[in-house]
Amino acid sequence: MNRFVIADPTLCIGCHTCEAACSETHRLHGLQSQARLKVMRNRNDSAPQLCHQCEDAPCAQVCPVNAITRIDGAIQLNESLCVSCKLCGIACPFGAVEFGGSRPRAIPANSNTSKAPMAPPAPARVSPFLDWVPGVRAIAVKCDLCYFDPDGPACVRTCPTQSLRLVNNDDIARASKRKRELTMNTDLGDLSLFQSQQGERG
Repeated sequence: MNRFVIADPTLCIGCHTCEAACSETHRLHGLQSQARLKVMRNRNDSAPQLCHQCEDAPCAQVCPVNAITRIDGAIQLNESLCVSCKLCGIACPFGAVEFGGSRPRAIPANSNTSKAPMAPPAPARVSPFLDWVPGVRAIAVKCDLCYFDPDGPACVRTCPTQSLRLVNNDDIARASKRKRELTMNTDLGDLSLFQSQQGERG
């Protein structure tokens, strides 16, 4: 079982602090600055959507260059190996893989020379899978549980309402045990009720 982050929509206030913390933490470590989670809202609730760290990891299965692998109980993506094929985003059933743009650092975004014409304006956004901007390499980004930070995921640490939590194997084992106990108690209660009803009829 992999480790993953879960969100409690009853505590989330939709402040986007988790997105900002994620973006800044990754930027400071030289990775794509795009947030690895996205706060989703409906009429009553909000909660961030992020990678589920799937056991079977469809994104890893379709990656042609093995840029996505299981490391330390999580599905990690190596941005340096990504070839911008976007297959991982298509394969992800939760829409948890996004694409960030990357330009060479030494070249300003709007630089022009007498030898090169001005770059055309960026086209209107259609979808993350169809958009293309000249000179920008699309790199897949997904939650990596801030593997480089010994303090754990930045989103979990910075959430002002503690609506995010990192779940590991021990948490899952405890939850399963509790569920079994509740089920057993319910079954025993139903059995004793049935027996008492049968005694009254006899």
